[in-house]
Parts: sequence; C-alpha cells; structure tokens
Amino acid sequence: SAAFMFTSSEPVFYVLRFLLGVAEAGFFPGIILYLTSWYPAKRRAKIITTFMSAIPVSAILGNPLSGWIMDGFHQVNGLSGWQWMFL
Repeated sequence: SAAFMFTSSEPVFYVLRFLLGVAEAGFFPGIILYLTSWYPAKRRAKIITTFMSAIPVSAILGNPLSGWIMDGFHQVNGLSGWQWMFL
C-alpha cells in the first residue's frame, strides 16, 4: 500500500487499489483457517472473537488518527495529506 503515496493520477490509484484487493483477498479466510488449526475447539470462539474485535477497534482509533495525519501533514515535503496516509 505504500505505492499509493507515489501515485499522481486517479486511474493509477484505482489500478493499484484493485491489485492490493486481489493480494489481500485471502488474508481473512487464511487467518480464520490458521486460528481454527492452532487453537483447540474449547478456546476457538474466544480467539476468533478477539481477532474479529480488532476491526472495529482499529476503526475507532484509526479514523481520528487519519484525520490528524491528513490535516497536520498536508503539503509537508510536497505531499498532500492523503499521500501521507500511505507512508
């Protein structure tokens, strides 16, 4: 995703985003598969719940941080605020 920082046009951004989506498509089912094979059935629900709760927690913490980065770093070293998001 760091390559997004160097994009200068919208079509290139969309192509890179598509390729990143293709590369990340198997991450979630792969993690669930590993968690089900690493932990016994007795602990599996708690482990998967902990993993699944990371998604909303990251949104709660990441959204204000993203806004701060976009506002605070806009036009620093010639990069827009959105480009700093991918550094």
